Amino acid sequence: MVRMTIELPESSLSALRKGPQEFADEMRLAAAVKWYEMGRISQGKAAEIAGLSRAAFIEALARFSVSPFQSSADEIAEEAERE
Repeated sequence: MVRMTIELPESSLSALRKGPQEFADEMRLAAAVKWYEMGRISQGKAAEIAGLSRAAFIEALARFSVSPFQSSADEIAEEAERE
């Protein structure tokens, strides 16, 4: 496991009304969700980064209004037409 130190203004914690550990957990989740949404990492890797099971990560995606599917509706339709 890699340990990283990030310096943030104390007001950052109060903005989300979270303690330091809760804030760090939320940052990990937010980063994992965004990278997954961008297609840069897989669902499994995103769950690992977030420190969640894959099922819990999929549930968290809904909280961020992010689809659990990395293919768009158009991509799925195009693929179906090819078959």
